[in-house]
Amino acid sequence: MHLNSFSVSGFRSLTEVADIPVSKPTILAGHNDGGKSALLDALAFLLSVHSLSEDDRTYLATDGDEAGAPVRCESTSVSGTFALDAYEQEHFDLPEQVRLRRWAGEDLVPRLEIWGPVPDDERLRDLSQHLAPALRGLVAEFGLTPASALKADLVTALREYGRKHASREDWMPAPAGLDKRMPRFLSFDGKAARPDDAVKTALVGRFQSHMADPELKGKLTAIEDEVKDRLRIDAKSLCDHIRTRCPDLAEVFVEPDVSFQQGFRAAPLRIARIAGEAVGLDRSGLGSNRRVSLAIWEWTSELLAEEENTAPTADLAAGEAPEPPPVQTIVVYDEPDTHLDYAHQRKIMQLIREQSAITNVSVLVATHSMNLIDGVDISDVVHLKLDNHRTVVERLGAGLLGDHIDAHLGKIAAAVGLRNSVLLHERCFLAVEGDTEQRAFPLLFRLCEGLSLQAAGIALWACFNNEGALHLARYLAEHGRTIMLVVDADSRNVSKGIFKTPKLNQFFGNNVRRYVKFLGEPDQDAPKQEKYNELEEIFDDAVWARVANNIWAKPEGTWQASDFTDLRGQGKFSEAVKEMLQTGSPDGPGGKPEMMYELAMALDDPSDVPEQLRTVFAQLRKLAA
Repeated sequence: MHLNSFSVSGFRSLTEVADIPVSKPTILAGHNDGGKSALLDALAFLLSVHSLSEDDRTYLATDGDEAGAPVRCESTSVSGTFALDAYEQEHFDLPEQVRLRRWAGEDLVPRLEIWGPVPDDERLRDLSQHLAPALRGLVAEFGLTPASALKADLVTALREYGRKHASREDWMPAPAGLDKRMPRFLSFDGKAARPDDAVKTALVGRFQSHMADPELKGKLTAIEDEVKDRLRIDAKSLCDHIRTRCPDLAEVFVEPDVSFQQGFRAAPLRIARIAGEAVGLDRSGLGSNRRVSLAIWEWTSELLAEEENTAPTADLAAGEAPEPPPVQTIVVYDEPDTHLDYAHQRKIMQLIREQSAITNVSVLVATHSMNLIDGVDISDVVHLKLDNHRTVVERLGAGLLGDHIDAHLGKIAAAVGLRNSVLLHERCFLAVEGDTEQRAFPLLFRLCEGLSLQAAGIALWACFNNEGALHLARYLAEHGRTIMLVVDADSRNVSKGIFKTPKLNQFFGNNVRRYVKFLGEPDQDAPKQEKYNELEEIFDDAVWARVANNIWAKPEGTWQASDFTDLRGQGKFSEAVKEMLQTGSPDGPGGKPEMMYELAMALDDPSDVPEQLRTVFAQLRKLAA
């Protein structure tokens, strides 16, 4: 079975969390205590790895009544959407996609159930409770003709009859044996930095693979030593890899401890920098632990790739029964980049990409790392945050605006220079028209406000007359982000421009003036202000002349304020200024973006920045705060 997504109800802070993707990879981001680790443990519960405890059950909301004792929820459930392979469809008589859930009530006893038609006859709802004689009796009672008298064929016939005679759908007990086809769960905790745990996780995966080896089936009483020997070989390979990655270690030992009755019990790891002086890693430094853990994760990745290439096959011509294909492996990392420098964080990302590329492997990563968050498509990032002490999920580009727009949201964000981490964490977004504003605004903002846009929590991006930028702006506004679009007043009149009034009304309705500031256009509160058309035009002529004499000096004479005054009202001011400076000075600007960048660089007094622009910056600062 391949798990595509899962939902959680009543697990710690996860009161109701739906449709968490299991991708290649999925990145779980968010604040501390936002529910990332709880989500991973809930997934482990679904896959029968985590045993539910009383502390896992969610407290119900008290509706403001603080006097009464808090009450826990009646049940905890984790459901998943699974794709079944051909073997599973035939063996369990199920469709290609199913919904399964594992749930427990106040008794904490887990139960695996499947969503589907509920037979009207109660006796057919859980066929696993019947012995063969009872099954034969039901087959005779309903007049059915199974393929044979074998129990499996009796169950198939009765299940098909029950589906045809069902008037509703609901949760029912899952078919016997389906639990064994659940995905394999490999969890690596980076926060604890305990390589012993990572070793156990890595070798447990190999233990499970060896136990599923057809050559070993039916020999459980005789092969315990053989499995131990195999694991010792695997452990030696692991130790060799660790020594390769950590050359300062003279010796590395792992001794697997296996019991068929108790499963894989332990694999304590010991290292020695000097031969004969082996110590446990609990007595080693944090740096050694991190490097050894990383080496173990690398080794696991190599084994997963090796397993893909050595899947068991059967000789059908010789009459051998086909072997079931390998189950999905879900690799989980909980903050794997903790205590790692930038270079090792990049190495972790590469390792995750390599594991995700393996056909039957999915990866979930809980992290605060901007490197990891920015390393995937935005639709594969699940952002978790607390709302009234309960976890809520935020996903960008995941079907919320319609398939057509969502398919391109990540590309639009990348095109305008917004990383995933910015989309998730910044609270204020400033959209400008193009290169000119994108180069000048950071300098002008710093001059006026005394700190950078980034330090103020403001993300700047240019629209470049791309309608997708308006989709992105509306998307961000609808998802609680503060946005402002600052554009030239004359952009309203540009043919096929995205800032024409009808287009803005289409995206923002009656909120155009709330989100869009037109530079040069008088404020509604000050209608007597002089009207200008563009950014360059709102700067005072005296400022233009002073800067021009410092940067674009004439061969003879000096620039006067009147030189710039004469250009106003004679067409597009910015074009006229650029041409005048290029013609009149050997150091003239190469283009409008360069001209405004150099103007902004030359200013050293906030009063040189036009009042309207200072007002916009002050509003942005307030919005970001």
